[in-house]
Amino acid sequence: MNIDFQGRTVVVTGGTGALGSAVVGLLLESGGSCVVPVHAREELARFPHTQHARVRIVEGVDLSDDAAVSRFYAAAGGLWASIHIAGGFAMAPIAETTGDLLRQQFATNVLTCANCCREAVRAMRAAKVAGRIVNVAARPGLEPEQGAGMSAYTIAKAGVAALTRCLAAELAPEGIWVNAVVPSIMDTPANRRAMPGANHDAWPKLADVAATIAFLASPQNAVTRGGLVPVYGRV
Repeated sequence: MNIDFQGRTVVVTGGTGALGSAVVGLLLESGGSCVVPVHAREELARFPHTQHARVRIVEGVDLSDDAAVSRFYAAAGGLWASIHIAGGFAMAPIAETTGDLLRQQFATNVLTCANCCREAVRAMRAAKVAGRIVNVAARPGLEPEQGAGMSAYTIAKAGVAALTRCLAAELAPEGIWVNAVVPSIMDTPANRRAMPGANHDAWPKLADVAATIAFLASPQNAVTRGGLVPVYGRV
């Protein structure tokens, strides 16, 4: 099945990262236009699509700030889909998991996702489209025993998964499908550097995870909602 985003606008948060860049590239290949919020200008140094005619970059957007997210989505134009890759990771055993760390993980994962979901829904209603929302959870959020030594991150990603299922039910009558992909350890340069002895061939590849996200966000996804879709590879 070929996905087709011709004439459709998609917000991609975290779009300058490794997975985000792969998603933006696939959406562009499929005819879509992408709006990418950027908090710090340094993020653009690693982003390969900066000069593309159908990419609009909006700098200085704090996704944890309600007003900033509202302004960003109001200016995004006629929105078809919103893909929420932005988030953060923290590794810490419980004895070192402070309240500040818990709040930071909540803010970078759950709060940013919830803010963007809210404003995406408002934008889709304004555009009178039955659009698509795709979030990014993580395997420890579904299998908490996988989150030993990273409880703050595990709790936050479990929140993203719960939010996804909740909104999928709430928005189903409007035809706005909400889903999430659930990666394990993805095959990125940073992960390879951090785990040089791992079996990298077993890790899910960015292009394959991006393809799953793009399908869930596409008009070709006619029926799937409320999915927490594992993208584990052979791990």
